Amino acid sequence: MAKNLKIVSIASEVDPYSKTGGLADVARSLPKSLHRLGYDVIIITPFYGKVINREKYNLEKIYSDIQLKIDKENEIKVSYYRSELLPGLKVYFVRNDKFFSRRKEIYGSNHENARFYLFDVAALKLISLLKFPADIIHCHDWQSGLVPYLKKTKFKNSRTLAKAATVFTIHNLTFQLGSNWWEVPLKYKDKGYKSLPLFTDKKIEYINFAKRAILNADVINTVSETYAQEIMEKSFGQDLQGILKNRQHKLFGVVNGIDYNKYNPTTDPGLYKNYNVNNLRRKAANKSYLQKFYSLPLLDRMPLLGLTSRVVEQKGFDLILDILPTLLLRDVQIIIMGDGDKEYLKKLNKIKKKYPKKLAVVPFDRKMETSIYAGADMFLLPSRFEPCGINQLIGFRYGAVPIVRNTGGLSDTVSNFDPEDFSGNGFTFKNYNTYELLVSISRALETYKYKDVWQKLVARGMRSSYSWDLPAERYLELYKKAIKFKKQDEQN
Repeated sequence: MAKNLKIVSIASEVDPYSKTGGLADVARSLPKSLHRLGYDVIIITPFYGKVINREKYNLEKIYSDIQLKIDKENEIKVSYYRSELLPGLKVYFVRNDKFFSRRKEIYGSNHENARFYLFDVAALKLISLLKFPADIIHCHDWQSGLVPYLKKTKFKNSRTLAKAATVFTIHNLTFQLGSNWWEVPLKYKDKGYKSLPLFTDKKIEYINFAKRAILNADVINTVSETYAQEIMEKSFGQDLQGILKNRQHKLFGVVNGIDYNKYNPTTDPGLYKNYNVNNLRRKAANKSYLQKFYSLPLLDRMPLLGLTSRVVEQKGFDLILDILPTLLLRDVQIIIMGDGDKEYLKKLNKIKKKYPKKLAVVPFDRKMETSIYAGADMFLLPSRFEPCGINQLIGFRYGAVPIVRNTGGLSDTVSNFDPEDFSGNGFTFKNYNTYELLVSISRALETYKYKDVWQKLVARGMRSSYSWDLPAERYLELYKKAIKFKKQDEQN
């Protein structure tokens, strides 16, 4: 494929400017990898006035008060700013203070659909203003889901956009619009084919962005191969399994990577001691530091389980709460870092009071996050479903052996350890129940007793490669497919 391929990446959050989860990591890391491979990439994201520091990131205003015609009755002004993620890799920000700068949180408005409808129109308008003849417009998750639809309707006569093929990446199908899709009244459910209501009509909040993206994008993909298969089943399809099944010839899975420059125990400035696979004694120093920092007894040979994730049902906290009283009777220490469901946190803190020398429950702390991986012997993630997950990949990188459920991207990256032939790189369980989770943790704790075996298992994970290099190449293959599908559809 020619290196002059022009790619636009559109996402509602991009690290380091704005971040609530893994979407921001992908929206940063994939364009960086494509840029390093020599492709012409630009990124478009909203400007959140109370989140993004203009001075820190040297944001330069390039267009002021551009009048956007949203529909026949509504026009809204936006401004555009520009920064650089890497030299030559430009990031463009859409500014409208009413829609993006009224709150400190990125999401949570009662008008989420209106906000991101405006953003999607503004993103396509910007591509035209820049006269950037995109070959690919890559839309990440529901917030940019109207882009493929708008390109075929409102922007169908744009010369700049004419040759662009669209790719829609589903990061988590649970999120389809600015509210919970299952709470939308049946009479208002979006079929995905009718024209959009007026921007000021409250029905705009019922438009299903993800559904319209699936129906209109040239290629659809998810962030793991297993999840791509799972979402065509009723149990994972979130009520969209039918249209996904109909378009399965355009549905693919690509496992995420992680930024190996950012997540690197050799150079990570947040660690107590830097280390690599050849000097794992230094990893032990991080364990002692972590125990001391979170007021746990300094016991080197006691296995330490780490968990950093959102404290929500999806991540398996029902199971975790069920097993903790039993698990904490054993020789083990556990650190749970995360924010989320208040009821779960309340129950976790109640158990913590009973076992203060074995369990630490702490809020999410970005500065300490990688210290958890560096100090933990094992990393726990028993998700009910997991489109990809990058936690287990970071676990490998830092030598924390993953204990996970066999689902989605966890299934694609973690294989069950077998002591007979020494195959596998972690500990997995299949069915979502407390018994199987306890068995997998017990197997890990038992294996930990054999120091030589354990160190080889740690080293195997640390030597595996989950950088963005391979996923970036696979996305380039998808872009090629999208261009091909677009041409075929135009000929039919």
